[in-house]
This record gives sequence, structure tokens and C-alpha cells, in this order.
Amino acid sequence: MHATTKSTATESSAVMLAIDLAKDVFELAFADADGRIVERKRLKRGPFAACLENRPPLRIVMDACGSAHAWARRLARLGHEVTLLPAQHVRPYVRRNKTDRADAAGLLEAARCGDIRPVPVKTPEQQGTQGLHRIREHHKAERTAAINTVRGLLREFGFAIPMGAAKVRPHAQ
Repeated sequence: MHATTKSTATESSAVMLAIDLAKDVFELAFADADGRIVERKRLKRGPFAACLENRPPLRIVMDACGSAHAWARRLARLGHEVTLLPAQHVRPYVRRNKTDRADAAGLLEAARCGDIRPVPVKTPEQQGTQGLHRIREHHKAERTAAINTVRGLLREFGFAIPMGAAKVRPHAQ
């Protein structure tokens, strides 16, 4: 059944919700206890944030993507049970071409599979630490690229510098 508006019968029969997160528009697929989709919604960020505030507790499944952890924490504070699934394990359950609507339905199917280990929801501190590691790795890659560029240019003038950043640094005296 395809419905775009909230109804009392639909709201009471929905026990699970799959959310395909995006930058601006979110695809929601509400399912009953048998896993049948009973309601679909396509909402922009503002209405999405308000949509689940007055709903009875649902089991919510989402891909473990960039904004999923923040949304998971927010939805858990509203009393919902949130499960994040690794995107690479959800993909085989998506039928047809990749669309937001098909992705939400695939999330519902993947959630029913007991073999997929969910991703733990990260705290803001864990996300901050992960961000610092990403920035550090990015700077290391940039430094290596710069050193290799200089080595290549100097080689054109007959100077050979050994590989490795440690060999390029001046020695402390």
C-alpha cells in the first residue's frame, strides 16, 4: 500500500521505519510487523526532524553513513530504537535500480536478516576522534605528495634524494 499522509490506522500498524538519509531530502518507509510497507514519506530536513517527535516508539534502521550517527542519537533521545547497518551489506537487498525509495525498501529487507552485524552508534567524542585521525591521514598524504613532487623536480636537475619523509627532514643538532 502506498500512502503519503499520516493516518491513525497506518501509524498504529507501523512498528519499523527505514530511513534513506540524504543531504536535503529523506525517504521514509514505514513497515508493519510482517515487514510490509504501510506508509512512505519523502521529507525535507525540517519536516523530517519533526516527523518522528510525536510517533510511538519505532525500530528505525538506517545506513551507517555520514550523518547517521547524529540522527541516531537524536532519534534515540525520542525513544526510538535505532539500528545502523553497513551500507555494503544493505546493497544486495536493494531491488531494481538505486533510488532513495528502493534503498529504503532494501533497508527494511536487510534489517530482517539476522546475519548483518549493526554498526554501534558513535558518541560525539568518538566522531571527533575519528575526524582528527582522518585529518591527520590527509595531511600525511599531502606531505608525501609534496615531498615526491620536490624529489621529482630535483631529480631533473641531477639531485637524488632518497625516498621517505624521515630522510628529507634536517637532523637536529
